[in-house]
Amino acid sequence: MTDSTTPSRRLVAICGKGGTGKTMFTALIAKVLLETKKAGRLLLIDADPAMNLPNVLGVEVSRTMGGIREDIIRTARSGTQGDKRQLAGALDYMTLEALCETEDLALLAMGRTETLGCFCPVNDVLRGAIETLSKSFDTTIIDGEAGLEQLNRQVMRGIDTLVIVSDATSRGLRTAAMIKGMVENERVVKCQKMGLVFNRVAGSRDLLQQFADDTGLPVLGYIPHDDSIAYYDLVGKPIRDLPDCPGLEAVRAIVRDHLFADRFS
Repeated sequence: MTDSTTPSRRLVAICGKGGTGKTMFTALIAKVLLETKKAGRLLLIDADPAMNLPNVLGVEVSRTMGGIREDIIRTARSGTQGDKRQLAGALDYMTLEALCETEDLALLAMGRTETLGCFCPVNDVLRGAIETLSKSFDTTIIDGEAGLEQLNRQVMRGIDTLVIVSDATSRGLRTAAMIKGMVENERVVKCQKMGLVFNRVAGSRDLLQQFADDTGLPVLGYIPHDDSIAYYDLVGKPIRDLPDCPGLEAVRAIVRDHLFADRFS
């Protein structure tokens, strides 16, 4: 998995309105990096409770960070002091236990949580564990939860590049503008670079470009509507097996020219 020519560590997060194709875009980025051998050690984090990324990649996940969170809360409420000390010492092991590794990538799923209420200290512990884990990888890509909630909870504190994915709808464009405002004005997440990707584009791009210009978001690329990608998504075939198609080529250009340009120079 390790490529000795891989440059410095990189953390990229994908966000946007629900239904814009963030998970598929994340999987296609991974496919491009792996097929070009530019990923190094690759970690994918599925931060969406719906847990669609494992299905798109054809990876089975048996343990999630949400499950670990539940164990911590359960022990904190009813366990003995000895149980609590043992759990605290085992957190790193539990995080590794939730890590699903294949031959060329690792995947960590956040998963759902059943316990209601605010458990900020627990979430801070888990966030710290994920940040520590990501330091062992050359490339970390986060498939974010739909909408703004995850940014608002500051689940992602510091990243290199934040990619906002939008479709050609007013709702997607409004969400993109709101995310930009939250990052720039409310400082909900620190990022060195932020850009916009339009997905499933059909027809003229002029109005989309005008929106981007008005909002001040640089456009990283346009991914056309692609029947091949739609078919793979419909029947549940692993995206790693996707043949060349216009949508995949558009993602290759985004990866090569913007997200990881230094690795292709």
